[in-house]
Amino acid sequence: MPAHAAIATGTVGTLKVERHGDHGRAVVLIPGLQGGPWVWQQTIAQLQKNHVVYVVTLAGFDGVPAPAEDGNLFDRADDSLLRLIEQHKIDKPVLIGHSLGGTLALRFAGEHPRLVSGVVAVEGLPIFPGMERVSTEQRKMMAEQMQTTMAAATLEQFKAQTLGYMQKVGVIDPQLAARYAPMNARSDIKASARYMAEDLASDLRPGLKHANVPILEISPYYAPDFSQPPMQFSEAQKVAYYQSLLVDAPNVKVVSISPARHFVMLDQPVKFQQTLDTFLKTL
Repeated sequence: MPAHAAIATGTVGTLKVERHGDHGRAVVLIPGLQGGPWVWQQTIAQLQKNHVVYVVTLAGFDGVPAPAEDGNLFDRADDSLLRLIEQHKIDKPVLIGHSLGGTLALRFAGEHPRLVSGVVAVEGLPIFPGMERVSTEQRKMMAEQMQTTMAAATLEQFKAQTLGYMQKVGVIDPQLAARYAPMNARSDIKASARYMAEDLASDLRPGLKHANVPILEISPYYAPDFSQPPMQFSEAQKVAYYQSLLVDAPNVKVVSISPARHFVMLDQPVKFQQTLDTFLKTL
């Protein structure tokens, strides 16, 4: 797949930033855990025709150096997004985030609603699915345990885990899994573990009441993955579940795309782009 050359690249805070396109409404693309601009190549190709597209990569992912100091990585990503918008004088962009990136986009909209015109969260939620059923203390304990386990992986184990994830959760096509897993594995192991732990421990639902901008949640669905307990969901039930997690947002819509797994933009690029374009036209 050809990479689309950026007009400009740079760094803002903990983010690596690429800019594509030179006219139209601004959008900011935020990949998920271990993601980079490669997640969005087909999306960039389409959006740059009518939008100024900023593609950010979080510190520690896709070969970008991991943050040296301690401190909350979500806080620093949020602060860096704020600096990006202010420094580049970006007028009310649409934030489009995948997974962890979608979670960050929802958080940003809750904290800075006047600075954005909308959010698309691609299977990124204000709380990690299932974590709404346990206490804050239990979430923290589970997050710490997961971080310790994940951070202890060797590079070979990390690569194998990444391939397994892409094969079972990431995409439907095994060839796509084999192509993209090595790109995920370019990320820093300890930084990946820290972001994942912060995601597991956080509950951003209270802040959603301030996110008074249009929000689109894209929920991929692949029936075989949801055919057995405890993950037995119909497509409509999964949509309803995601709506329940986003109920505090004043203006949210959940749209399902199937058949697709977590990287819906790779499994269903045409349906994904049509869904995105429809939302962008309503703003």
